[in-house]
Amino acid sequence: MKNVLGREIPEKIEGYKEVTPFKGAFAEDGEKTIKSVKVKTVKPEDSKVLNSIEEALDKVEIKDGMTISFHHHLRNGDYVLNMVVDTIAKRGIKDLTIAASSIFPAHAPLVEHIKSGVVTGVYANYMSGPVARAISLGLLKKPAVMHTHGGRARAIESGDLHIDVAFIAAPTSDTYGNINGVEGPAACGSLGYAAPDAEYADKVVAVTDNLVPYPACPIEISQHHVDYVVKVESIGDPKGIVSGTTKITKDPVGLKIAKMASQVIKASGLVKDGFSFQTGAGGTSLAVAAELKEIMKKEEVVGSFAAGGVTGYIVEMLEEGLFRNIFDVQCFDLKAVDSYKNNPKHQGMSASMYGNPHNKGCVANNLDVMILGATEIDTDFNVNVTTGSDGIIMGGSGGHSDTAAGAKLAIVVTNLMKARLPIIKDRVTTVTTPGESIDVIVTERGIAVNPNRKDLMEKLQNTNLPVMTIEELKDMAEKITGKPNAIELTDEVVAVVEYRDGTVIDVVRKPVI
Repeated sequence: MKNVLGREIPEKIEGYKEVTPFKGAFAEDGEKTIKSVKVKTVKPEDSKVLNSIEEALDKVEIKDGMTISFHHHLRNGDYVLNMVVDTIAKRGIKDLTIAASSIFPAHAPLVEHIKSGVVTGVYANYMSGPVARAISLGLLKKPAVMHTHGGRARAIESGDLHIDVAFIAAPTSDTYGNINGVEGPAACGSLGYAAPDAEYADKVVAVTDNLVPYPACPIEISQHHVDYVVKVESIGDPKGIVSGTTKITKDPVGLKIAKMASQVIKASGLVKDGFSFQTGAGGTSLAVAAELKEIMKKEEVVGSFAAGGVTGYIVEMLEEGLFRNIFDVQCFDLKAVDSYKNNPKHQGMSASMYGNPHNKGCVANNLDVMILGATEIDTDFNVNVTTGSDGIIMGGSGGHSDTAAGAKLAIVVTNLMKARLPIIKDRVTTVTTPGESIDVIVTERGIAVNPNRKDLMEKLQNTNLPVMTIEELKDMAEKITGKPNAIELTDEVVAVVEYRDGTVIDVVRKPVI
């Protein structure tokens, strides 16, 4: 069958739930039900502190077929996922499903557990490195399921994703399970992606390398969600939190793109008091923030909030009075961690508060402008940030689809060509974010506006910006690079890409290597 985007989706996918095809960004709205939560009471004399991961596995009664979850705030420095799964594997446990908010190259040992059958299922919002490659090549028994950040929270709260045991990497925990991310040797800041796991998992184990006397202060995840606490030598390397670039690009092409994107934002009329903004941590995206900063200063605009995964650069904008507040779901660098710890105007949010479409209002709905990236874009404005030019999984939506749906102006900034390949195609390899949620594409050679945004087109026609159709941008790139050959794919589905509402927006098929 085909979904509303014309993507071919199998009517049944072995190892996946009943397939519901994507019908549109807001087609699944309405009243929803949140699942009930299992709670085991604790008596006054009971101790939650355990001596080892092994003892924790005994207490939670780990067994074949369970779903266990992890958060990714330590990013490429995380030790907890590998530590726990290695320990489980030694027991001969099989058929585990790993529900990790994201998977990084640091989690490469998981590949051997996939090969041996210890792990047969994976849920993630983003994945890169050896695990992503192994899944792309069909080594995982069941298709991986790829969520958005808000979609994962929705799935957990609704019961679509049932977690038997959540293992929460806790930079600091007290003896009763109160957790924060701002103290300890692996301080990582906000723990927004761990919040749904803590609230809805049947059992919750805090794994910490900084066990403090009761009560911990501050408290981000409360004792009433946590069953057990385990002290280990180290939960991770905080240097791994800074994954990829978190500095403004110095590349002239990137700076040109950023300049034009800022002019689009200005022309939109959204830059006024109460303005809200989010950008990624990439060099070009941060350059847009730098350009926007100068516009806000010149026009004496004070924004309401900046949001998302937060960098030191966004912190500087807060400290300079350009925004009244920050909403932070995860910290991308140590300056952001320090600000989150010390500045009351820098406040945390859970993944559900950030982007869940099925609650009483997420922060993404209040965004004016969102700056996004892209691996591929097609002439219907659909964006791929899930697979690379070889068909291998190299990312995932994260907050891409959530913020694009919520923001008044969703701008994709990208080079027109990367690695001698055109970015704009007739058809993207994988749809991550539907074109209906994307308003503008900004490249170094021109700007394309979604035809649905006639209001924005009219505003941009009064500027000197090089506005053209997306087809013209595509043709311009292909005259330089030539038209690339299509990736050869098999029929085997190795991953299911869910939209934030749980419908299937696309599938990832195993490439011919």
